[in-house]
Amino acid sequence: MMFSKSLAFAILFLLPLVFAAIDEFVFNGFNGTAGSWVLDGSAVILPTGVLSLAATNSVHNNDESFYSPSHAFYPSPFQMRNLTDGSLLSFSATFVFAILPSNQSPYRLPRNGDGIAFFLAPNTSFTTLRTSYGSFGLVDIDDSGKSANHLLYIELDTTYDSMFDDIDDNHVGINVNSLNSSRSSPAGYYTAGPFSDLHPVRLSSGKEMQVWIDYNHGLKQLNVSLAPIFMHKPEHPLLSHNINLSQVLLDHMYAGFSSSSRGNHGYFILGCSFVVNGKPAQLDYSKLPVINTTQIGDDARRPTYRTSFTTIAFFSGSGLGLVFVIILVVGTITVRKQCFRYQEILEEWERDFGPHRFTYKDLFHATDGFKDNQLLGAGGFGKVYKGVLPSSKLEVAVKVMSHDSKQGMKEFIAEVVSMGHLRHRNLVQLLGYCRRKGELLLVYEYMSNGSLDKHLYDLEMPCLGWAHRFEIIKGVASGLLYLHEDWDLVVIHRDVKASNVLLDREMNGRLGDFGLARLHDHGVEAHTTCVAGTRGYISPELARLGKATKATDVFAFGAFILEVACGRRPIWVNSRGEPQVLMDFVLRFWQRDLVVCMMDPRLGDEYVMEEAELVLKFGLLCSHPSPVSRPSMRLVMQYLCGDAPFPEMPDAYLNIRSISELHDNEIVSGEYDVQYTSVQTSISSLSGGR
Repeated sequence: MMFSKSLAFAILFLLPLVFAAIDEFVFNGFNGTAGSWVLDGSAVILPTGVLSLAATNSVHNNDESFYSPSHAFYPSPFQMRNLTDGSLLSFSATFVFAILPSNQSPYRLPRNGDGIAFFLAPNTSFTTLRTSYGSFGLVDIDDSGKSANHLLYIELDTTYDSMFDDIDDNHVGINVNSLNSSRSSPAGYYTAGPFSDLHPVRLSSGKEMQVWIDYNHGLKQLNVSLAPIFMHKPEHPLLSHNINLSQVLLDHMYAGFSSSSRGNHGYFILGCSFVVNGKPAQLDYSKLPVINTTQIGDDARRPTYRTSFTTIAFFSGSGLGLVFVIILVVGTITVRKQCFRYQEILEEWERDFGPHRFTYKDLFHATDGFKDNQLLGAGGFGKVYKGVLPSSKLEVAVKVMSHDSKQGMKEFIAEVVSMGHLRHRNLVQLLGYCRRKGELLLVYEYMSNGSLDKHLYDLEMPCLGWAHRFEIIKGVASGLLYLHEDWDLVVIHRDVKASNVLLDREMNGRLGDFGLARLHDHGVEAHTTCVAGTRGYISPELARLGKATKATDVFAFGAFILEVACGRRPIWVNSRGEPQVLMDFVLRFWQRDLVVCMMDPRLGDEYVMEEAELVLKFGLLCSHPSPVSRPSMRLVMQYLCGDAPFPEMPDAYLNIRSISELHDNEIVSGEYDVQYTSVQTSISSLSGGR
């Protein structure tokens, strides 16, 4: 009985320590932080508790092109904006680092090294970088300066490179989306006011130094300070940059460190803290680890686990020996079971493609064990659960694909690859993913207002007003334009519909569910040859030829906007069991000049007549049976925003009873069997009509 009470007390005492949520990003050394940081490249946590960003002690040739980036990042993204008004929040960070010079570094590598960078990035997909020197392993030269990078990093640069306008080989820089610093200064610190002399320091001296980074959104000011360890934070910053980061930082950002270790230096982080909307916690210098160069090398990659048999013998000799041994055995078994419970899969393609990978354990606890009370929805693909990440308290939606789901591995990879790198205000952001045994999990931003179809068809919900509907239509059009023409690759969504449009807290429409998406290069024909999508949104040529193009997305968009305006599904069954097609009804009412009579009756007269008529006619135009007669998404945006006059409707629409009738006529006349590889950007050929 005494043993049971002792064991129960020990377990009850330890459980809160195991499952307590981490609310603050504070690390006084990195011992015991397994799982708290994600490492790639040659980054490693040494037995001393030091985070090393340098390469291993392996021998490399002296090829100057040798490039091996390393990253260490906190595994959960931080909420960077106010949930009430969406404004960017202030943030602060501090860290202690040391860069060992070549005569103290055990690494045999080519000369020159980039140094260390502290970064805020929208994702953790750094493994696809193709180049380059001076990049700190964060951005390719070809992408330098692009606003789509949404990247901020502070560089401690130990290399002079004229390509990036470096001022010297020992400087601190503020970099915004670019490899070229927006502001830079020789490394050093000020002891008094702004007119005091700069006290220079050598970054690669091997001495421990501290960096402070503070962004005040109210003042739109970013400050960076540097000083030797144990000194107070300088009153005057080394760098001060007046900049509005609202367009740079997204709602969720990852924080971490990086280095492109082509140098003969050792790059080390001893401790760090980061906070949004507050001051970073003071580091406890007494707890920071000590750098020991004799312990750095290949052995650093093999953490040792030593069992003190003298300690066990001591306990065995006492009355507590049996209790200690049993607790040790039970604990070992429990840990092994927990490890098996959360066992995951890692395959080669994930090293090349994936955005951030979450642990199954974090997602399990975030969703309260995937319980039904967290369920947001279910379908043929599986289930979607609401969750709150334990470390960042960020609300997420976790999509768990079922074992027998038709949306299998290929679709899962497509969604990871495409969504992981897309950045647009009208697309649902994929934050990361996880794989465990047969389960496939995707982690998204949580959209608090759910899917659009619920607002259209659930009579218990308030009627969605016309102003919101029109803005949602324009938002989805903007997202599709980005996918078709403005991203690096062409993305064919293949499943545009109301249930795949989610609404954020401001009721902005965001297109999601990229499980059927296909990618190809601009100017290259898509090779998809299977029919995919949802009945009512599938274009005639897709159903006949099985070929998805930008034009097939435009057709689905046409069906979608008719659905939003009319409050009816694209296809439904009447009381006699006969299928009814929405676009045919809209066509007939347009022929009688009564098209606005098809508006959702729940709206009453609460809509703008001109906008409603534009949307209904536009839905018919986008749903034209011939893909070459449909407008491109760029023209769609121009029409919806009033930047181009709406074209005349096709003559062929005047005397037919249904869209399918026109489709059948085109097949008979032979006009249909042509190659549809792209959507025309001009529809001047459409004439006549009303």
